[in-house]
Amino acid sequence: MTWLWIGPSVVLLFLYGREWLRNRRLSRSVTYMTGKLDEIAKRGDGSGERLRLIASDKELRELLRAVNELQERARRSQSDYRKTEQAMRKMLANVSHDLKTPLTVVMGYAEMLHQQANLTDEERSRLLGKVHEKTLEVLTLMEQFFDLAKLEAEDSVLELKRLEVSELCRRSILAYYELLTSRGFTVDVGIPDEAAYVYGNEEALLRILDNLISNAVRYGADGSYIGLLVKLTGEEVRIEVTDRGRGIQESDLDRVFERLYTLDDSRNRNFQGSGLGLTITKRLAERMKGCIELASEPGVQTTFTVVIPRMKGLLKK
Repeated sequence: MTWLWIGPSVVLLFLYGREWLRNRRLSRSVTYMTGKLDEIAKRGDGSGERLRLIASDKELRELLRAVNELQERARRSQSDYRKTEQAMRKMLANVSHDLKTPLTVVMGYAEMLHQQANLTDEERSRLLGKVHEKTLEVLTLMEQFFDLAKLEAEDSVLELKRLEVSELCRRSILAYYELLTSRGFTVDVGIPDEAAYVYGNEEALLRILDNLISNAVRYGADGSYIGLLVKLTGEEVRIEVTDRGRGIQESDLDRVFERLYTLDDSRNRNFQGSGLGLTITKRLAERMKGCIELASEPGVQTTFTVVIPRMKGLLKK
């Protein structure tokens, strides 16, 4: 009878020992996780340190994997926040600079008008014209900040409907044609007769074209050339605006669309705009499910390409 009890007792003892070892390993793993997470939380350095997958238990290893994934997301979020914070600080510094410059000029002219009573009517009219010009510059800059803030907050609705791109491109380049010819530009227009329909916003697309064409006039003056080409594929419409001016260095290509970044980072007033036009252009293209591409060979050619998905199944009217 004794042997009949020994067999089950050994089995029970084995099972108890195995369970005890398993619980001990589980306890060590949980203690390790708790300690490591406390250490990472106290450091708060966003290092994204990962927990070692030391557990043999399948469910616990899955928990460790999920914790590591959460850690990685937290690291990326903190990194993005720091980049955004740095960009905001730079933007505020640039805003201060860009507003201070024309306002200082306005104050200077206003002081001259106030103190110099013997100004001729011609001189007074010239100074008032300068004041008006600089005031409009400040107003335009503030409007651009407001527009960009609305686009990035995504709290405004951009009404989308069917648009015929080719006709809008013709209208845009025609608005600049007199200016371009008076400055001796060679104008190369390639717009197909075939209607190119997209799902977009007319005001937004016209603003994109205006920004790109005006940039080509400003920065491409040395080359005295501007090209506007519309290319159609089965999936998309590609609008290319090209100039042959000084171009953009490769190191600057990824920064051109940043807020308040100007093509001359020394902030030379002979070349720079507000630094917001291309950022707004990019955001508007994205709101229409499109994008904008940039290719430049300094001194040879610079091309901005707006890519918008093409609407299918639409016949020409």
